[in-house]
Parts: sequence; structure tokens; C-alpha cells
Amino acid sequence: MKSFPDRETLQAAFDRVRAYAHETPVLTSETFDRITGGKLYFKCENFQKGGAFKFRGAVNSVLSLTDEESARGVATHSSGNHAQAVALAARMKNIPATIVMPENAPQVKVNAVKGYGARVIFCPPTLKDREETLEKVISETGAEFIHPSNDLRVIAGQGTATMELLHTRTGADEEPGRKIDLVLSPVGGGGLLSGTALAARYFGSGIRVIGCEPARADDAYRSFYGGTLVLPDHPDTIADGLKTSLGSNTFPIIRENVDAIVLVEEDEIAEAMRLVWERMKIVIEPSAAVPVAAVLNGKVDVKGRKVVIIISGGNVDLGKLPW
Repeated sequence: MKSFPDRETLQAAFDRVRAYAHETPVLTSETFDRITGGKLYFKCENFQKGGAFKFRGAVNSVLSLTDEESARGVATHSSGNHAQAVALAARMKNIPATIVMPENAPQVKVNAVKGYGARVIFCPPTLKDREETLEKVISETGAEFIHPSNDLRVIAGQGTATMELLHTRTGADEEPGRKIDLVLSPVGGGGLLSGTALAARYFGSGIRVIGCEPARADDAYRSFYGGTLVLPDHPDTIADGLKTSLGSNTFPIIRENVDAIVLVEEDEIAEAMRLVWERMKIVIEPSAAVPVAAVLNGKVDVKGRKVVIIISGGNVDLGKLPW
């Protein structure tokens, strides 16, 4: 049986990450509360270093390396946010980083990765090509592979967003960690959802965790309810960060600790993204809009409940907005 991150591992990750990551704000919106009938808290990881929650898992992984591993550098494959996070974490520790990115990765994310000083190698936009290209890099450099989602160090790091939330006071007499009913997270590779679920289990009280996924990239949904890991079948969604599949670690963690996974349509994602931009005046990317869409469209009943939505990132190609 696999050994998944325990309470002590997540606490160690929290202590490690908090010295480097931003403590991201928890925002509220009367507009969204009125529309949904719930009390919503938006955990804004779009204000995290690198523009997404991914920095948490990356910096936890990089800071966990031995001196010998650090000397060889790190490598990963990613369509964007994890790439930026690993590049930034590596720069902070002054070690080399090589990032394999698909040829169709958003230019804003490619630019950011290069800006952090990492070497970028492009490959065709398939998981097979990503993995084969990465294998060559590791063979040539001996670099430590930091998987975007399935790495246990990454999962523990991503859980620190929820742990931070549970330490945050959002009102004069209100501690959401003790009163939260639901936490909603987008799901692609499952690193954030896995870490969120473990953090809610270890440090929360009776919190239900729900994963939210595009209907046009529904492999996590099918895996969760079918009981067998399903790989993506040509996912085609504007939520580019959610096209990846669950892995050997994230799948069983999610199966055991997540309460449900729901699906949303493309137009619902775009509309939710736009509404957040217009009403809350913050920039979020399509992947981050997926759980917002789930709430707005009744995929999750939030009436009368206190609900946290993890806004996963805000890295958007402003030349290609979905409206």
C-alpha cells in the first residue's frame, strides 16, 4: 500500500512553504453570495508567486532536495503554471531548471518561464511526447524530476493553500476553518485537489471537498466514479491547465478523501471567468473559473452553506480571452 503524505508531512510542508510563498487573500463578494444563496470565500492563489498555486508544490519540492540532488538541478514537463513555479523555485535556490513545454503552451506562460531563467525545450502537445522529451533531459543532465501533480512533495505543498486558509480569519469573529462546509477545487492532474482533501481531512472539521472539471476533459470524473484510472481522450477545453490526467498517487488520494467531482460546460467556464473579472475586479484564468462555474450553475448546492472556492491561478493570454 502506498504511503501518502500524513499530517506531519503536510505540517512540515506548511512550515517550509510559508517562508517563501505569499499568504494569499481570501475575498468575498456580495454579488456571488446573492446569486448562489451561499456564503462564498475565494482563496485567491492567482495572487501567488508565479501567478498560481503551483508555486507551493514546486517550492516545497525544491527545498526538500538534498545538496547532491540540487547540484544536478531540476526538470519537469508542464503547459505553464507548474513550469513557472519550478523555474521560480529553482532560481530562488540558485539551481538549474529545464522545462519541457508543449508547442501550443500559452505564450504568456512561456515568457514567464524564460524570464525566471529556466531552459525551455518544446515538444509536440501530447503526454507521450512530453514524457519522452523529459526522459532525454533527465538522461543527459541527471536532473531531479518534479512531476506537476503526482509527486508527493508537490501534493503536500499544494495542501498548504487550504492549511493557510484554515489559519485565516475572514471576519471579526469568524474563523472559516472551523465553520466551512465545502471546499471546491479544480481538478486536472489532481495535485491541488489531493492536497486540498488531505489538508481538509487533517486540519478541518467535517469539511466536504468537491473537485470541479470541464466536461470536455472529464477523465478525473470518469476515474472517480468508475473506480479505475482513465486517461484523457483528446481533451478540448479552454481550461488548458486541466487537460492532464490523475496519477498513481493522486487518484487513490482523491478516491479516498474527496466527496464528489462535478462537470461544467465550456460556455459556463467562460461566463464564470468573465463575471469574476467584471464583479470582483480580479484576473483569473479559465481553469480557476471551473469551480466558480460549478457553483453559479447549480452543479454544487451551496445555499445556506459556507463555501471556499480555490482560485487556482491568473495566468491568462490577454490576446486570447474566451469572450
